[in-house]
Amino acid sequence: MSPYPTPALYIDGQWLPNASGGSRAVVNPSDESVLAQLPLAGAAELEQAVAAAQRGFALWKSTTANERHETLTRATRLLRERAERIAHIMTLEQGKPLSESRREVLLSADIIDFLAEEGKRNYGRVVPARSSAVLAQVVSQVPVGPAALFTPWNFPMNLPARKIGAALAAGCSAVFKPAEETPGTAIELVRAFHDAGLPAGVLNLVCGEPAQVSSTLIAHDGIRKVSFTGSIPVGKHLGELCARGVKRYTAELGGHAPVLVLPDAEAVQTARLSVTAKFRNAGQVCASPTRFLVHASLFETFLDTFREGAQRLHVGNPLLPGIDMGPLAHARRIDDMQALVDDALACGATLVCGGTRLPGPGYFFAPTLLAQVPPSARIMRQEPFGPIAVVNAWTDLDEVLAQANGLPYGLAAYLFTRDLTLAHTVAQRIEAGLVGVNHFGVSQPETPFGGVKESGYGSESGAEGLAAFQDTKLTSFASA
Repeated sequence: MSPYPTPALYIDGQWLPNASGGSRAVVNPSDESVLAQLPLAGAAELEQAVAAAQRGFALWKSTTANERHETLTRATRLLRERAERIAHIMTLEQGKPLSESRREVLLSADIIDFLAEEGKRNYGRVVPARSSAVLAQVVSQVPVGPAALFTPWNFPMNLPARKIGAALAAGCSAVFKPAEETPGTAIELVRAFHDAGLPAGVLNLVCGEPAQVSSTLIAHDGIRKVSFTGSIPVGKHLGELCARGVKRYTAELGGHAPVLVLPDAEAVQTARLSVTAKFRNAGQVCASPTRFLVHASLFETFLDTFREGAQRLHVGNPLLPGIDMGPLAHARRIDDMQALVDDALACGATLVCGGTRLPGPGYFFAPTLLAQVPPSARIMRQEPFGPIAVVNAWTDLDEVLAQANGLPYGLAAYLFTRDLTLAHTVAQRIEAGLVGVNHFGVSQPETPFGGVKESGYGSESGAEGLAAFQDTKLTSFASA
């Protein structure tokens, strides 16, 4: 068993186990024990971090793409070598099963590798001139500058990997603020870059009071780019702060993903896939399928299969083998789940299974299935971000598409059908940045990840993720 690391900030290449903002406890959500005390940055440490990032940017932007690639891939080799230890740390502080944590570490290394490779292909282009006096017009992509990166607790390595990998591959430096609930995983990610020889100041890690950290960093003249993953209200607020300084901003916000099960779909297979996708990470996934809209002809079969699958899930200590679902990440998520269930039942929904907190220590909530939930229920409008699924029947395609598109969110959506023409038609009508047809795997290192409407602004991962940290520059050459 790996010990939990001693929490520390990381500024200008140095680990700081103490800081002026005090400290807070890091809690194991599985048994509610205290893992460690996390130092919190105050104004002094935040200023030091930005100053270090400015110095780091001056150095890092001058390195070649090949040199950056070599450093980043040295770090990912270390991540793979340390995957078991890091996965144990992640499970201790976040609560997902050890198998999920292990996959997350390895996928994060793949994400960084792809972005490092993409950085080597950042060629730009030459535009033909209109005048013979102009020798060449060169369009190039240049790093935007020091970036502030904010990530949540649900994927404590995957989400930082998208942002850090893109920023560093593009030639930017960064001040990175992970969630205070899951600092250990972030520390191990930064440690891999440190041990890989990343120059001091290029990557800095701070934790602290979230509102103070975000407002201080975004307002600082030294920060030129902001990337945030989190809730819609906070994302809107940070976007307003960025607008005041005309700063580049990428926001990956919430969702409430619909799943359209069309009449020709295979009901049993689709339901089994849906159970696995819905309860991954205890449903704490922004692209998690939540509103299962099933054609009436398949409804009973789908519902019975889904219920059986949900009830077979093994919920418990995520460090133990054979566990399918661990706890929620913190205590307030339990209250949120119960409130949504109670409201749905009061509105007339049917509780098929689950619906309550599980006994004993830890933040465990039973895998929950609600059926025939009326539109007036809060869960039909509010993302649960937890282990609650809604299954409703439909008969008219236009009406169910209107229902699927009727919320202000548009991150992910899914549909299941064996009709390729119908799949294409329905996918085109769905308002979402990510659409999965007959599967739920819409997030890969080489593909863009981002939403529409209130679910986000811009994309991460893929070539688009690298471009988010670059400015376009034209250099036009004329003869002397």
